[in-house]
Amino acid sequence: MFLLYGGLFFLLLSRFVFIQYTGTAEGQELSTKAENKYSREQTLQASRGKIIDRNGEVIAQDTLSYKMIAVISPSATSNSSIQRHVSDTAKTAKVLSNYIDMTEQEIKDLLDKNIKAEKYQVEFGKAGRDISNQVMEEIKSNKLPGIIFIEDLKRLYPNGQFASHLIGFALKEEKEDGTAEAVGKMGLEYIYDEELTGTPGKVEFKSDTKGFLLPNAEKMVTEAQDGLDIHLTLDKTIQNFLEDAMNNAQEKYEPERMTAIVADPKTGEILAMSQRPTFEPNTRDGLSTNWLNEVTEQTIEPGSTFKIFTLASAIEEGVWAPNATFKSGSYTIYDTTIRDHNVVGWGNITYLEGFQRSSNVSMAYLLNQIGEKTFNEYIKLFGFGQKTGIDLPHEATGIIADSGPVERITTTYGQGTTVTPIQMVQAMTAIANEGKMMQPYIIDEIVDPNTNEVVQNHKPTEKESPISEATAQQVKEILASTVTSEKGTAKKFKLNGYTSAGKTGTAQIAKPGGGYYWGKNDFLYSFLGMAPVEDPQLIVYIMVHRPNLELTEFGSDTTSEIFNTVTERSLKYLNIEPENLELANPIEMPNVIGENMIESQSKLEALGLKTVVIGQGDKVVEQYPDANTSTISNGTVFIKGQGDSRLPNFKGWSKRNVMIYKSLSNLQIDIVGEGFVTDQSLTGGSIVTADTPIVVQFATPEEVTNMETNTEEIKTDLPQD
Repeated sequence: MFLLYGGLFFLLLSRFVFIQYTGTAEGQELSTKAENKYSREQTLQASRGKIIDRNGEVIAQDTLSYKMIAVISPSATSNSSIQRHVSDTAKTAKVLSNYIDMTEQEIKDLLDKNIKAEKYQVEFGKAGRDISNQVMEEIKSNKLPGIIFIEDLKRLYPNGQFASHLIGFALKEEKEDGTAEAVGKMGLEYIYDEELTGTPGKVEFKSDTKGFLLPNAEKMVTEAQDGLDIHLTLDKTIQNFLEDAMNNAQEKYEPERMTAIVADPKTGEILAMSQRPTFEPNTRDGLSTNWLNEVTEQTIEPGSTFKIFTLASAIEEGVWAPNATFKSGSYTIYDTTIRDHNVVGWGNITYLEGFQRSSNVSMAYLLNQIGEKTFNEYIKLFGFGQKTGIDLPHEATGIIADSGPVERITTTYGQGTTVTPIQMVQAMTAIANEGKMMQPYIIDEIVDPNTNEVVQNHKPTEKESPISEATAQQVKEILASTVTSEKGTAKKFKLNGYTSAGKTGTAQIAKPGGGYYWGKNDFLYSFLGMAPVEDPQLIVYIMVHRPNLELTEFGSDTTSEIFNTVTERSLKYLNIEPENLELANPIEMPNVIGENMIESQSKLEALGLKTVVIGQGDKVVEQYPDANTSTISNGTVFIKGQGDSRLPNFKGWSKRNVMIYKSLSNLQIDIVGEGFVTDQSLTGGSIVTADTPIVVQFATPEEVTNMETNTEEIKTDLPQD
C-alpha cells in the first residue's frame, strides 16, 4: 500500500512539476485557456459623424435607441427567484406584435425554433432595432419575462424632408459577427460613408466565471473614435424656405418634377437645393426609383434662360446694339424655319425689346453677328459641356449641340443643347459677381470631432472669367428690364421692396423615343434670377416640369411663386433690409482687432455699419465679419471684448444674426422657432454670463401676421364703451 500510494503521489507530483514548468497540459497552453475563460471584452459604440449646416444646425446625427433581445434559456433563471427567460412564447408573441413590425405567428415561430435549438437568446432582426425610449417603456410595462433591451444608436434626420436627395440616408446592416452598423445608402451619407463611419472602442477586463470583475483586476480601455463631422454650406433656414415653397407648388400644380437651387454668387456656396418628388429620410416614404440628385446628375434643355449667355457673349464681343431693329416672327435657314413663341412675332422691334419679349429670332440674328465659332468658345468659357467640379460625385456634363447651323441657332435659345442645373448656376455667378465666375461647392469643411482637427477645408474658387465687369453690369441691367418693362416676360418676378433680375424659360421636353412633347402642360418652365440687382446676394434657379395648369394660369406662375417667396424671405433673413437698398454698396471690412472698443465702434458706424458689442473689455479681441471680407453698408457687424456681456434687445433680429451672436459670445441661447425674433426670456440690457440660460423665440412673417389678425379679431369682439 505504501509503495502504491507513494508511486501515485510521485506521479502526481511529477505531473504538477511538468505543468508548472511547461505551462501546457494535453498539448494546450493553459495560460491561453485561462485568458479565454476569465477575460472579458465590452464594445464601446462609436457615433456616426454628424452632417451640419453652415450655422451649426444638425441635419443628420446618431441618437439613442434600443435593441430588443429575448433570453430563452432556462439557465438564465437558475439560482434566481425571478423568472429571467421566456417560457410562454404565445403570450410573449401576442404582446410584442403590437409594438414591432412582425406578426404574432412570426414572433412565436422565431422563439420556438431557437428554444428547440437550445440557444441562450434570440434577436428580432430589423424589427427589434431602432426602438424608441417610449416604445421600450411601453413594452416593459407588460412585464414580459426574458425581454431585455440594450442601448443602440439610430440615424436621425430631425428636419424630415430636407434636401433629401442631397443628404441621402444610412441604414443598419448586419455584419458577419452579428453586430449591426449604419451604412450610407444614398447622397452624402453614401458618398462620405467612410469618413462618417466611426471606429468602435472596447473595454478589456478580467472576470470570474459569472462575469463579475475580479478584485484588483485592471481594465484596458480603447476609446471609441466617432466618425468625422461634415459641415455644409447649406443654410437650414433658407433650405426650409425652399422646401415650403416647393411643397406649396407641388400641391397646387402637381408637376411631374421640380428642381431648385439657391446660391451665393460671390462665393459659389450652395445655400439650398431640393427636388420633387422627394422623400422622408427617416422612413424612406416617397422614395421612388429615381435616386439621382438632379441638380448635378440630370441634364435638361434649358430653354430661354440660356439666352442670358448668348446676350453676354454679344455684349462682350461688342456686337450688341440694343436700339437696332430686326424683323421678328420667323428666321429661315435652309429648309428650317425658326419661330418666336407667339409664332407671328411683334413686327420690327429693337434687339432690347426682342430680349425682353424672349424672341428666338433675335438670338438667331445675334449669332450671325457673334460668329458660330466664337459663340461656341463663349459657351465653353461659361462652363457648359464640362463638369463644374462641385464636390459631389457622378456629375453630368451635358452636350453642346453644334453638329450643324440649325443646331447652333437653337443652342442660342437653349434648345437641343443639354446642361445641368448646377452649370446654369455657375454661369450665372459671372453675371451677378462682376464677371468673376465662381465654382459651386456644398462641403464647407470636414472636422474630426475627437480632436477638433479640420481634415478638409473648402474655400471659394474663382474660375476663368468669361466676361468683363462692364459686360456683367450691362447684362444685369437688361435682365432687370425683363422684370420692370411692360414688354418683359418676367414681370411676375417683381419682389416686394427688393429689385430682381432674371430670365424666364419655356423649353420643350424630349420624348424617350424621339421628338418633343407639345402643349401648355408639357413644357419645362424655368427662371434663373438674382436679387438685389444693385449687389446680388442670391442666385435662384427653378425648374418645373409639366405642371397641371388651369386655362387662366401660365408657366411663369409656377416658378414666380417659388422664386418670390424664397428670395424675399431669404433676403430678410440675411438682414438685407428693403428700405436700405440704396445704401447696399459693398464695403471692405477693416481690421479692428486690438483697437479700442469705443473707437472701433465709431469707426465702423462711420462706414454706415450697425455694430453689436459683445463683452465689456477695452480692446477688441474678435470681430465678424473678418477683416478684408466684403459686407453690405448698413449691415450688422459684431465686435467682441473680454468680460461679461450686456444682452441686446434681439427683437426683429434674423436667426442668422442671433446664431452669430451666440457663437461669438458663447452664451447659452436656446433658439425656438424660425424667422425673426419676437420675444426673449431676459430683457435687453441684462448682464449675462456663460452660465445664464436665455431663450429666444422666433416667428415667421406669416405667423406674426396671423397673430396680429387674431389680436384684432379679439379686440373687435370686446364690448364698446
